[in-house]
Amino acid sequence: MKFNTKTIHGGQQHDPAYGAVMPPIYQTSTYAQTTPGGHKGFEYSRTHNPTRAALEAAFASIENGSFGLAFGSGLAAIDAVMKLLKPGDEVISTNDLYGGTYRLFTKIFEPFGIKFHFVGMADMQTIEAQITPNTKMIWAETPTNPMMNIIDIKACAQVAKKHGLLLAVDNTFATPYLQQPLDLGADIVMHSATKYLGGHSDVVMGALVVKDQDLADRLYFIQNASGAICGPQDSFLVLRGLKTLHVRMQRHCENGRVVAEYLKSHPKVEKVYWPGFEDHPNHNVARDQMSDFGGMISFVTKGNDFQSAIRTVERLKVFTLAESLGGVESLAGHPASMTHASIPKEEREKTGLVDSLIRLSVGIEDAEDLIADLAQALD
Repeated sequence: MKFNTKTIHGGQQHDPAYGAVMPPIYQTSTYAQTTPGGHKGFEYSRTHNPTRAALEAAFASIENGSFGLAFGSGLAAIDAVMKLLKPGDEVISTNDLYGGTYRLFTKIFEPFGIKFHFVGMADMQTIEAQITPNTKMIWAETPTNPMMNIIDIKACAQVAKKHGLLLAVDNTFATPYLQQPLDLGADIVMHSATKYLGGHSDVVMGALVVKDQDLADRLYFIQNASGAICGPQDSFLVLRGLKTLHVRMQRHCENGRVVAEYLKSHPKVEKVYWPGFEDHPNHNVARDQMSDFGGMISFVTKGNDFQSAIRTVERLKVFTLAESLGGVESLAGHPASMTHASIPKEEREKTGLVDSLIRLSVGIEDAEDLIADLAQALD
């Protein structure tokens, strides 16, 4: 089954009760049993729910995985992955990553005795230099948030296998439409399904997908024991969103290219970060492991002026100034004061995340309207 068909049919079956084409919203906490332990596969909705189960099967299908798990948020999904570890374990993470992930790592799990090494992952020697006998996992985002750095997933997987490490990849920016980390050797794929998978800015959710049965069983146990699940209504919304993922991503990519090229040619723009440019770091890797380059773009205005960046995002009219990304509507954000404010300034600036950086999530509107909006805001 090809990807576009998988987004609609992958892992799905018509509801056995009445043949409903879309899985119903099973808004129930518990299920009748004929005898203790005698049920139809569902006993309590923290553990299993038919609507969530349909979504988890869809997650697994589009990522070419075997097992999917749906959580109450992307951070809840990451939290479950970190609970695979124990005090004394070490994780090598990209140094350019979502601020909430950095906060979870440093403020929640470091006090429990898990050590994190934040490094650039442009080359594998940097990663290997951090590996110790206590290293258990590599955590990668690609493209990274917000600098759009590209990490070679296949090369990372080779390093991980060589040293017996788990490789987890945050695939939120690319989505499985553009790249499929499990096929490149990753062990775990994570999504903030709030973003492109849901696609309509109306739900908060996280997802994990794996191929290995033992790893899946461990994560299912953590999910059930910790309880950070999503509800059936949210499951229904994201399952509906998945059915248009392929057509939405096609337009995100088309508009992203137009916006990136416009910004690069604008006299008031100093630098544009978009992996589709040939001079973007690791562009060749992006070209090889991605089918297109996505709709996420960051840029810096000339003069590197904080106030100028604030004025620019405040003047936007079609782009909405808001947290998040990946919805059908275009969004603009100021990472230093919004999504990445939890990362210390000196750490942000090491990766290029200066106070004047603006991040765009390019939506599926008419590209001409997006360009006109950027023009009036910049000029």
